[in-house]
Amino acid sequence: MKRSLCSLVCKWTYSAEKGWDDSFWKTIGLEDFVADNYSKIGNQVLPPGASLGNGLTPEAAKDLGLPAGVAVAASLIDAHAGGLGVIGADVRGHGLSCEGQPVTSRLAVICGTSSCHMGISRDPIFVPGVWGPYFSAMVPGFWLNEGGQSVTGKLIDHMVQGHAAFPELQAKAAARCQSVYAYLNSHLDLIKKAQPVGFLTVDLHVWPDFHGNRSPLADLTLKGMVTGLKLSQDLDDLAILYLATVQAIAFGTRLIIEAMEAAGHSVSTLFLCGGLSKNPLFVQMHADITGMPVILSQEVESVLVGAAILGACASGDFASVQEAMAKMSKVGKVVFPRLEDKRYYDKKYKVFLKLVEHQKEYAAIMKGD
Repeated sequence: MKRSLCSLVCKWTYSAEKGWDDSFWKTIGLEDFVADNYSKIGNQVLPPGASLGNGLTPEAAKDLGLPAGVAVAASLIDAHAGGLGVIGADVRGHGLSCEGQPVTSRLAVICGTSSCHMGISRDPIFVPGVWGPYFSAMVPGFWLNEGGQSVTGKLIDHMVQGHAAFPELQAKAAARCQSVYAYLNSHLDLIKKAQPVGFLTVDLHVWPDFHGNRSPLADLTLKGMVTGLKLSQDLDDLAILYLATVQAIAFGTRLIIEAMEAAGHSVSTLFLCGGLSKNPLFVQMHADITGMPVILSQEVESVLVGAAILGACASGDFASVQEAMAKMSKVGKVVFPRLEDKRYYDKKYKVFLKLVEHQKEYAAIMKGD
């Protein structure tokens, strides 16, 4: 019945400092949870990485094919494990500004079906539209803010698979034994000619909140927008729409970072992990659009690294989560922004912000008399 501080703080109403708030449960008619010191939902709260019980029970060990007694750690939520797996890496020797800065200058972006933006601070920072601050919910002793974008990976799939040229794309990618996204990336390189690939979307702009905005606008009523559509629906059009969608997600990350920095965070480096970080175009666009270097881990499955860090603490191999992070997280690749393209992306960002401004104006018109 021991519980992880991470899930109780981030997903329930538990405070690392004050514990449970009895009034909340009484207000919503679940006052029976309060009885007997919350014994129904577990009243022993442990920080992530703390050792549980006597390790793996004989029954669980048999099911898993592992020795009984293997250390079991208090857990983290999946995205939080990804953040833990990347944010503490030793960055020496890569020419990064964050080498001489505190770990609070780093932002972990765990990007897959959806995206989570994990920033930590020594003191609590309240960021409008960004969840938290949560104390010790990811890195012990630090406050966590969690921004997010709903269904980012799913949006890219939706835009690509819903296009008239998708069957042609599938056939050509299969003929080359490539994924559709690897093929699209190579096709963009083919049609860009002498200009940088990002400039192909000069007339095509996307607002990516097809499923509402989580951060930093916290508006579930927002919809997606595309401006600059043409009558043609060939493979070039599909590739450019895909590029504009990837850029829109990166602009959403830039908007989250700006909100976090306005509230008191100071971010200089992005650490990306998750399925979308395996896409070089997605990574480069995040670097170019935010103007920040992106670090990719040596171990691609960073969520598993985060879980392993917890296990290594529970087993006593490391004295602290911070020590384990520094030893177990490795830099695999650094992607620097193309700063010469900054003016172009600044202009596109202005259009990006205009899109949502206009959408709200349209909604107001439709609600009016």
